[in-house]
Amino acid sequence: MSAPLRIGSRGSRLALWQANWVRDRLAEAKTAAEIVIIKTAGDVEQERPLHTLEGKGFFTKEIEDALLDRRIDVAVHSLKDLPTALPPGLALAAVPRRADAAEALVAREQGIASVLELPKGARVGTSSLRRVAQVRHLRPDLEVLPLRGNVPTRVNKVTSGSGPDAALLALAGLSRLGIADGAAVRLDPFEVMPAPAQGALGLEIRADDSAARNALRPLEDGGSAAAVAAERALLAALGGGCQAPVAAYTETTVEEGREKTRLYGRVVSGDGSLALTASTPLDPADPAAAGRAVARLLSEQGALKLLAR
Repeated sequence: MSAPLRIGSRGSRLALWQANWVRDRLAEAKTAAEIVIIKTAGDVEQERPLHTLEGKGFFTKEIEDALLDRRIDVAVHSLKDLPTALPPGLALAAVPRRADAAEALVAREQGIASVLELPKGARVGTSSLRRVAQVRHLRPDLEVLPLRGNVPTRVNKVTSGSGPDAALLALAGLSRLGIADGAAVRLDPFEVMPAPAQGALGLEIRADDSAARNALRPLEDGGSAAAVAAERALLAALGGGCQAPVAAYTETTVEEGREKTRLYGRVVSGDGSLALTASTPLDPADPAAAGRAVARLLSEQGALKLLAR
């Protein structure tokens, strides 16, 4: 009997939910696995906004180091946190079916369903430059405050009154922890566009580990993999890291009985004064081409200058 696959994960409730979900799916496919908890730089530094920290991969580097050192066999990431350029020797083996990519608004005042409905001068918590820029674009009158901590902590700071009046979080994380109902409302992705690959998990392995690759193959979802490949190609083409104010959203609609998928990208200036949006059809056979095309359209509008500010 072969040894169980060792799954590397952060120790937060959300990260462990995701790692356990992967372990359970592997068990259904008759593959045994165990979870190894690894502390990352993003877990250690909980006070400062991420964009003020040096380097990249704040939630992934230590887990990738464990992969390279053969202390684990599979790394489970929130794919939006994983840099687009992987270290030599590592590969993305599978992208499971993606959860809803949309943003969620958690507000202390009940009945608010949009950033546009927040009271004048309300305090909004987020440490994401992408979210900060979009909130400032929509509502220059709002006060945007840094907000760190795990998902339940951020929600509690809003609902208890000990923090800001509202906060923006990924709907997928709230839903996975069972705290979306009653605490959050889904935002239209064209109001506040999500991060590239938001809502998706990325299962990373050593590139030469064929056993792990074969074990993870049943977890792959082709549609989700194509969508996040396009979004991550957009981010890479713009030269942005996972903390850059670059947003992306892939939408599939049915027209005349046929599915059509379109990739949208957005870059907003840090002060919110200018927002650039572009889109193009996505061909599942070459999703990265859509990402590069949208990056080119945004660049023609001046996106690179906005990102360089």
